[in-house]
Amino acid sequence: MTDRSISDRPAARSRLEHAAYASARGLQAGLVATLIMTAFRLPILRSLPPSANFWAQYVSGGEPEDHPAMGLLLHLAYGVGGGALFGGLFALLESERSIEPEQRGLVWGAVYGMAMSAFGSQVMLDELLDIRLEADELALFHAAHLVYGISLGAWVGSRAEGVEDPEAEYEYDDGN
Repeated sequence: MTDRSISDRPAARSRLEHAAYASARGLQAGLVATLIMTAFRLPILRSLPPSANFWAQYVSGGEPEDHPAMGLLLHLAYGVGGGALFGGLFALLESERSIEPEQRGLVWGAVYGMAMSAFGSQVMLDELLDIRLEADELALFHAAHLVYGISLGAWVGSRAEGVEDPEAEYEYDDGN
């Protein structure tokens, strides 16, 4: 049995470097997932995300309707930041390695999206902004965050280390 020298081994990233790289992938995923979530919620709820309320109450004053661009920008920043966090956490997950990264991404993305939704409704809306959503609005708020989580997880999982070629496009059996 021969022991390979260190120079013969493929370069391995430390756990921290791996998480940092995955967080960068999560930034991309957060952007995509936030755009998908926003496209899902706008025609259904017919209103901007409540981040304009946060901006009006804690930063600039005035009414939320006075700050639609800042509300959308802040919502995008939340989503991108949340994506970076998810990417790093996903890279550190050691359990469930027998499941393909794409499948883990979908499952953990859905869980993460619902956790973000619970935080958003309980802390951001209820506590910080004193906003109480009606039951139907709350259901759609949670549905939008589930869409965010699934989109986020699909993006991160399909680009995770361990996927044969994260840059390659998916191809179906019939060549499409």
